[in-house]
Amino acid sequence: MLIVKKFGGSSVADKERIFNVANRCVEDYRAGHDVVVVLSAMGDTTDDLIELAHSINPEPKKRELDMLLTTGEQVSVALMAMAMQSMDVPAVSLNAFQVQMHSTSRYGNARFKRIDTDRIQHELDSRKIVIVTGFQGVNKYDDITTLGRGGSDTTAVALAAVLHADKCEIYTDVDGVYTADPRVVKNAMKLDEVTYDEMLELATLGAKVLHNRSVEMAKKYGVELVVRSSLNRSEGTIIKEKVKMEKMLITGVAADKNTARISVIGVEDKPGTAFKIFNTLARNNINVDIILQSVGREGTKDISFTVSQDDLKDALAVLEEHKEALTIQEITFNDHVAKLSVVGAGMMSNPGVAAKMFESLFNSRVNINMISTSEIRITVLVDEKDIDKAVNAVHDGFALTE
Repeated sequence: MLIVKKFGGSSVADKERIFNVANRCVEDYRAGHDVVVVLSAMGDTTDDLIELAHSINPEPKKRELDMLLTTGEQVSVALMAMAMQSMDVPAVSLNAFQVQMHSTSRYGNARFKRIDTDRIQHELDSRKIVIVTGFQGVNKYDDITTLGRGGSDTTAVALAAVLHADKCEIYTDVDGVYTADPRVVKNAMKLDEVTYDEMLELATLGAKVLHNRSVEMAKKYGVELVVRSSLNRSEGTIIKEKVKMEKMLITGVAADKNTARISVIGVEDKPGTAFKIFNTLARNNINVDIILQSVGREGTKDISFTVSQDDLKDALAVLEEHKEALTIQEITFNDHVAKLSVVGAGMMSNPGVAAKMFESLFNSRVNINMISTSEIRITVLVDEKDIDKAVNAVHDGFALTE
């Protein structure tokens, strides 16, 4: 059996935890399985490197930032290999260049194009545990790239897919996927299983337990995931195409504080205006989420939309640069907002979900700024200062602890 195991930064934060992870991997190896391990950087290493970079240059080039940040994972895998070797277990650490994990050229948020398996397969055939750096790839210029925060999850799923692994296990500092962030909602309930579609929505909308692109890839290639804690032996949460249990109305509540709202005021009220605005943003790799357009008046209209705070500066610069061509009279923004979402396949066949959500927010005196919906999701934009209160109110409103 081939098992891919991914461990996050908190799971390898210090010497004790590195040996804890090593022991868990060695158990499977000694049971006769092939083991590939994907690691994130230790503890807060990535945050510390970002802080250091900005102390040197407040606006570092993304290429150089990728060169810096990928050193964190290289430290993790080398130390893990040393730990396993000290236990008389053959292990080898590999970075993205050594594996040849080919990516697109977008620094800071690259995507995998293909992964060569020859080197990993050779090491597995030699009965070694293979330890691979997460979060990184190599582009056509032979430059190192990063996949965005949480990208180690995507590395693990991609490897599981190309190696046709029997298991893909994602280890973190929580016991699995919960109905809400247990650090915010104290009575949140752990889910035994959840569908790819529900997990993709939750991950995209702020649930930090999995990188959204890892779920997208797992669904595409049929990689069944298990999310569990590296600190205990609990069963965790299985993420797969179909679940056995009768669907709950709502599976979970997610919050995302990494959100900003932009409004373009007074654009021409005629066909093609919205296309030009959002096509301009798309060409500059800026992803847009919630969109709200006002009713036209005197030949103009206003359009508001949300972007991640990471993209806010670039989005404003692009809009300002094309302000005249896009017929924008004024650009405003608010980076003190947050998204609150409820997700669940059960809402497709149950009316009244939106009403229950809005009632819960009303009872907590939380104002709604924007609303967006899909078949299995309702998302609202609220003031950032209200988000924790709003999450608890909605979670309680749907009685997700029962």
